Amino acid sequence: MAYTVLARKYRSQTFDEVVGQDPIARTLKNAIKTDRVAHAYLFTGTRGVGKTTMARILAKALNCLSVDAPTAEPCCKCGSCVAINAGEDIDVIEIDGATNNGVDQVRELRQNAIYRPARGRFKIYVIDEVHMLSTGAFNALLKILEEPPSHVKFIFATTEPNKVIATIQSRCQRFDFNNISGNLIAEQLRFILKKEKIEYEDDLIWPLAKMANGSMRDGLSLLDRLISAGAEPLTVKLLEEYLGCPNSEKIYGLIARIGDSNAAGTLSATEDLITSGLSEVQIVDALIDYMRDLMVIKSTGPDTELLILTAEQRKRSGELAEKFDIAGLVYNITALEKLRWSVKNTDTPRALLDALLLRFTLSEHFLNVDQLLSQLQTGGAQAPIKKKQITSHEATGAAAAEAPKATTCTQPELPALTDLQSIKDNWQSLLRIIGEKLGPGTGGLLRTAVPSRFEDGALTVAFPASAEMQMKMLERNGRTEQIQSLLSDNCGRPIRLELEMAADALPDREPAPAQAKTIGQKRNELLNDPAVKTVIMGLDATITGIEEER
Repeated sequence: MAYTVLARKYRSQTFDEVVGQDPIARTLKNAIKTDRVAHAYLFTGTRGVGKTTMARILAKALNCLSVDAPTAEPCCKCGSCVAINAGEDIDVIEIDGATNNGVDQVRELRQNAIYRPARGRFKIYVIDEVHMLSTGAFNALLKILEEPPSHVKFIFATTEPNKVIATIQSRCQRFDFNNISGNLIAEQLRFILKKEKIEYEDDLIWPLAKMANGSMRDGLSLLDRLISAGAEPLTVKLLEEYLGCPNSEKIYGLIARIGDSNAAGTLSATEDLITSGLSEVQIVDALIDYMRDLMVIKSTGPDTELLILTAEQRKRSGELAEKFDIAGLVYNITALEKLRWSVKNTDTPRALLDALLLRFTLSEHFLNVDQLLSQLQTGGAQAPIKKKQITSHEATGAAAAEAPKATTCTQPELPALTDLQSIKDNWQSLLRIIGEKLGPGTGGLLRTAVPSRFEDGALTVAFPASAEMQMKMLERNGRTEQIQSLLSDNCGRPIRLELEMAADALPDREPAPAQAKTIGQKRNELLNDPAVKTVIMGLDATITGIEEER
């Protein structure tokens, strides 16, 4: 007897057996029980989530011969149910929209639809990948779809509903199939392996479910390939050897070296992955996947249910997450995603990959504009510090090491800031606290401003004309709200912060309508901007090009 692949052998036979699509199954069962079955359905969703399976179950429910009317629980044993399962029922016509997408095929369907079913209650047309039909074929369907014979039902399935014309969609009841969660896929994989009496390591299930990427059929196909290797028990090592899954320890090792700012180690770890058979694109994909895990753990904690990881992987990811901050991980992921396209379309993918990984590794040598402005305006030359959180264990050890020479230093208490004069007198102390609490970038941006008014709990600070860019930067990314909170704590009362340009920086009257500036004038104006000059001098840089945002 011919071998049946797992995806077919364990295909769901009833509504209750469908995995991960309970709301849709429940709705269709209720429609059958209340005799409110529509004449046309549109099932949408990614591949392998149960669209065609649900269409067959619905067809069996409508045409089951063991009862006198449509039933929500087909017997799966009568001639109609068995033929539908095999795709051979004369009254359930399954059509591939990719190969039968012309007007002539749809006209033939319309001509045959008027004839009553041979033995079932309904003649059911299941059109898979319906988005592949031509515009003419869609238009040929419209009339019969709007007013079909009472014995005809249509079930359309597609992975790209946006390509199905609106006039077709408006004549159907649409159901969107969700991607199946990793937990449900893992549970189904365990069930099948036990039914097949195949030994396996439990640590194999989670990475296999993760590789399925929400598709039950993909998960079962991967399991089929693994079983075909002929080795038992099934292990994670087999997953790496036969399915191209990257070695998790090597990926963790590469990320650890990036987090430790170990440039040589980063390049060596990359070389190790490439010599093991991975391509540059596969390394990029793996890093995106693993860094996403670190980002989620950093945001929600290692016990989150948002991740499909073994206990050991959770522990390892939690340790690695301490080497990064969330902003750094977000940047890394987006940069890797941009690199993927470049790596696929270049003759030097290794150079691009190495360059970006070293960019991550040596991130402490790169400044953002806020830090640069702060350092230049305060006259400081302190090297930027890589954003890294120190664990409580490290902090305790460092404190113990420094204990013999540590001195006690407490932050001086500020007097009550009740009026404008007291705020002006203590302005430098407030700026120092803002720099310590909110970062030197925020403190540096505010350093050019001076308190100008303090009325009804609103503190107004004025910026000179040369600091317009600093004022605009303070208004973004929630900096104003952070400063307000800090000032409120130190003033002992709610403080609202308002930013304005100094009076001498404002024109006395409305300027006349400006003439359109030439490209040269715009360039000169930009090059003479104080903020731009500050950045160029701080970086010792040269402007190579200017692009105008439209």
